[in-house]
Amino acid sequence: MTRTYVVTGAASGIGAATAELLRAQGHTVIGVDLGGVEVAGDLSTPAGRTAAAIAKTMAINYFGVTEFLTALLPKLSLADQPRAAVVSSMASLQPVSADLVDAALDGDESRALEIGDQLAVTAEGGFLNYSSSKRALSRWVRRESVSEAWAGAGIPLNAVAPGTVTTAMTAGLLASPEGLAQVDAAVPMPLNYHQPASSIAELLVWLTSPANTHMAGQTIYCDGGADAVLRGDDIWSWNDAPRD
Repeated sequence: MTRTYVVTGAASGIGAATAELLRAQGHTVIGVDLGGVEVAGDLSTPAGRTAAAIAKTMAINYFGVTEFLTALLPKLSLADQPRAAVVSSMASLQPVSADLVDAALDGDESRALEIGDQLAVTAEGGFLNYSSSKRALSRWVRRESVSEAWAGAGIPLNAVAPGTVTTAMTAGLLASPEGLAQVDAAVPMPLNYHQPASSIAELLVWLTSPANTHMAGQTIYCDGGADAVLRGDDIWSWNDAPRD
C-alpha cells in the first residue's frame, strides 16, 4: 500500500535519507525545507510553520517541530492510518537548562529564546540549548502521545534519538582529532560506531508505517549503545518499593 508522507528537513541529512527511502518504496513524499523540496518553509518562525503546514536551535528543534505537527494534526486525523515521528537525540539524556525546558513545554517561545540567547554566550551554554531542545521535544512527545488529540484519534506519536550521525553538519567536527575525541567521550557508541543517516531513516519509516499500531510516546535510542553505556542496565528501579 502506498502512502503519502510529509518529511521536514528533507533537503539534507536524516530528512533527505528518509525521503529517499520512502520514494524508493513507492510512496509519495512532500518534502519541507528552506528550499530544493516540494514545500519551502522556514520552521524557525511562526509564519513559516503556518505556511509550510497549509536560526535559533530552540525555535527549530522544538517549536518548529511541535507547532508544525500541531498544524498538521487536523489533516492527519482525516488520513487512513496516520502516524507521526520526530527526531530527538541522545543529547536529551545529557545536562540541560531546566528553565529552558520548562519555558518550551509551557509554550513560551519568547522566554525560551531569551534564555537560549543568554546561554549561547559560552560554548557550554550553547550545547545546553541543543540538549534542552531535544529533552523538551521528547517530553512533548511523551505528553501529547497519550492525549485525546493524538491517541484519541488513533495516531501513534513517537521519537527517535540518534547517536553521532555522519552528515554534512557533523563532518567538520569529526574531521579533527580533538573534535572526534570530544564527540566520542560524550556519545560512546560500541555498536558499529558512528551511524549513517539511513539507520535513522529505516526506523522512522517503520514508526510511521501501518505496522506500528500501539507504540506511543517513546523516544527510541538508535545510538550504537550510547544510552546503555551512559544510563547502565537499570532504568526501572525508580518505581520499586524501598528496600529495608
